[in-house]
Amino acid sequence: MATRAVHVTVTGAAGQIGYALVHRIAAGALLGPEQPVVLRLLEIEPAMGALEGVVMELEDGAHPLLEGIEPTSDLARAFDGASWCLLVGSVPRKAGMERRDLLSVNGGIFQPQGRAISEHAASDVRVLVVGNPCNTNCLIARSNAPDVPDERWFAMTRLDENRAKSQLAKKAGVPTRAVTNLAIWGNHSNTQFPDWVHARIDGQPVPDVIRDTDWLRGPFIETVQKRGAAVISARGASSAASAAHAAIESVRSIWQPTPAGEWHSLAVVSHGEYRVPEGLQCGYPVRSDGTAGEIVTGIEHDADAAARIKVSTDELVQERDEVRGLLG
Repeated sequence: MATRAVHVTVTGAAGQIGYALVHRIAAGALLGPEQPVVLRLLEIEPAMGALEGVVMELEDGAHPLLEGIEPTSDLARAFDGASWCLLVGSVPRKAGMERRDLLSVNGGIFQPQGRAISEHAASDVRVLVVGNPCNTNCLIARSNAPDVPDERWFAMTRLDENRAKSQLAKKAGVPTRAVTNLAIWGNHSNTQFPDWVHARIDGQPVPDVIRDTDWLRGPFIETVQKRGAAVISARGASSAASAAHAAIESVRSIWQPTPAGEWHSLAVVSHGEYRVPEGLQCGYPVRSDGTAGEIVTGIEHDADAAARIKVSTDELVQERDEVRGLLG
């Protein structure tokens, strides 16, 4: 195979999301069925035994596209030459755990990772942060990577997009592929705003298909906002397979052109769009031409949507202020 292998770093590779993710990357789901990859797998030292088992399974998979595996607990080695970095590893949210606890525990993980990416990754590196709270973790890592342009950093809101699409599809009695243009505004938290107003079902505005406005403004939004907690309650652990799937779809939405007239949701750097404070890693509707992404502009919000988005962006400001000492 003549195509040069792309180095992909996955942090927390022995965790539940990482375990669900690495085989799909090796099989071509992330970068396509013709693109060879080298997997650079980062874990903390106590998890290196478990990571050895992951490596064994990758070897046993005999994936034709997998040209190498680099398991390590060393940041420099993990990010060396990486063109894609999927920052999955974090302390997972547990039942009853507050977001400020996550910020305190996980903030210190992403500061040195940002520095290592800046110093060791490939010149074309792009970074998707999955580990929660992903928006602010991404902000921390990005602020400590001065050599990596802002537009190369993304935090994952695709899982929320997928959750929202599923709920709308169930309500309308259609397959999920019929639902498009579903943006998640703000933070990946229970303040996020899943924008049903501008979403479409079979090309028609959602309000024209689902006329139960009380459900859209109430149970629909609440279900999407609290879905992560519901999964934890049901299975005793955070979302894993669905999060891995959303990470793959997030990356594909960056390097593949977005269908005409559509958009997907990613948390990208704000430059003041829609009155979001500059520098926040905020959920927006984004489209890509296959080389670069851009925030979709010109969307108008009613008073309810604008108020919900402000609540979520205010939360991002509060989180930024709480981790200010970790920002480069």
